[in-house]
Amino acid sequence: MGTEDVKLPPRWLGWLRLALKLAVILAIAWCIHLLMDWATARVAAAGSGKLMIGLFAALLLAYALLIAVPFMPGIEIGISLLMMQGAAIAPLVYLATLLGLMMAFLAGRYLPHAWLRDLLADLRLKRACELVDRLAPMSRNERLAHLSERAPAWLRPLVGPWRYLLLAALINIPGNTVIGGGGGIAFTAGFSRLFRPGWTAFTMALAVVPVPIAVWYSGTGPLLP
Repeated sequence: MGTEDVKLPPRWLGWLRLALKLAVILAIAWCIHLLMDWATARVAAAGSGKLMIGLFAALLLAYALLIAVPFMPGIEIGISLLMMQGAAIAPLVYLATLLGLMMAFLAGRYLPHAWLRDLLADLRLKRACELVDRLAPMSRNERLAHLSERAPAWLRPLVGPWRYLLLAALINIPGNTVIGGGGGIAFTAGFSRLFRPGWTAFTMALAVVPVPIAVWYSGTGPLLP
């Protein structure tokens, strides 16, 4: 299939559908933000020694959901939680971070390719639509072979055997919000169907452990400028 065979919706319909999708995403992010603010205020009012289990669980759940939303600075919020509550919650923040990243990964993994194809069509990206149409019926190994053949020589190891290392590096890059944040990176990894869930969970478990374990053993000192 060539780009001339790719059918695009009318321009007005594409922009309308794109606006509706963006509105839904923003509404979800805003609701999570409100839940985060509410839970944070209640936990702070309770005092560090008298945290209510239900409120604290809501705070961590909101944090995990926020981590899963693309382009949200979830990791930075996790660091703020560690600085606010100290080493005692480091294991819980670690688990919530891992939960949020895996939720984003699984959401991407099980989202139909037609969703991305429609989004690209609304943006009138014919070549990208063609690529999705070509990759959709392929198995993981066929996709890896296809992408490796067409990637620059320097990028092939990262597309192939070193792709999990690349994923870990992207999760830990400071300021990765500009490329989707942890949630966006995990979502893209899942949607690509190039990553196995088990190995991805293992990779992310190692990728997000340095800060929580440093706080667990040394307190919040390493987080201070």
